[in-house]
Amino acid sequence: MISTTCGRLWRAGTRGGNWAMLLFSLDSDATFAHALAAALAVPLAPHEDRSFEDGEHKLRPLVDPRGRDAYVIHSLHGGPADSPHDKLCHLLLFMATLREHGAARVTAVVPYLAYARKDRQTKPFDPVTLRYVAQLFEAVGTAQLIVLEAHNVAAFQNAFRCTTVHLEAHRVFDALVPKLVGEGPLAVASPDPGGVKRAQLWRESLEHALQRHVGFAMVDKRRSAGVVSSDNLVAGDVNGNTVLLLDDLVASGETMRRAAVALRLAGAREVLAFAAHGLFTGQAGEVLGDDSIASIIVTDSVPAFRLPATATALGKLLVASAAPLFARAISTTHAAWQR
Repeated sequence: MISTTCGRLWRAGTRGGNWAMLLFSLDSDATFAHALAAALAVPLAPHEDRSFEDGEHKLRPLVDPRGRDAYVIHSLHGGPADSPHDKLCHLLLFMATLREHGAARVTAVVPYLAYARKDRQTKPFDPVTLRYVAQLFEAVGTAQLIVLEAHNVAAFQNAFRCTTVHLEAHRVFDALVPKLVGEGPLAVASPDPGGVKRAQLWRESLEHALQRHVGFAMVDKRRSAGVVSSDNLVAGDVNGNTVLLLDDLVASGETMRRAAVALRLAGAREVLAFAAHGLFTGQAGEVLGDDSIASIIVTDSVPAFRLPATATALGKLLVASAAPLFARAISTTHAAWQR
């Protein structure tokens, strides 16, 4: 299959622009890719994605990559058609093809990185899947990887030997906060101990941006064999506060719901749930509809295709685009490469 839309965009854009850069998208839902291309003022380059009866794929660029600085967009979440394994394989093979045909540098633009959560051994004979994924990227000659809000930044940066660019989701949310909260007391909270540093960084950023005090809190959470438990224990004073509850992703929604309930019991006036990646698995549409959560704000790193039209959470959902954040990162790295 060849994307005729990408072909039109490419032909329409070849009259001007920075053609040392090539921007490809392998995402079937190209909403994010089109927004990123518009922010960069660079059209999406055409490519062929040909599927065979046995399930194999052939991907190739339809423009000469020799000597170019190539960026390949692919968000590695499971989708209606392709699993994370399928997407990872497609991305690696396409990047290897670009290198094979002379691209000077190939960057993976991965809004959501699959397997980032499995970054350490917690059970006997456990894999460290993030490190194995990093080795695959390195094997095909990846020059750099740009991702949004990895589960554990230190583990992510230590797993890769190629250059990594980690983008913090709170940079997307910063501009929304003044529109969503009033002048009353404000706090940022982490739904579990593992996200404390993420929440603290956002609190510091908001204090600087808003020029006002922003409190901090953490909710206790324990997970074993996929079962989440807590005792509504909150560390930090949130009484009377509007609380911005921040996590890297929301899957089933249970962690967010439990944390929001605990914060409301601790006296929070309102809880707004923020997450970089909205996976919305299982019954998340109903779980997040709980009255303890006033709003749910995510980025467009993952389309909200799993939320049914009848989900109670849909009325609370706000999607903020991360495309401008990625565009700034790509522009910076491309400019450095050209020097």
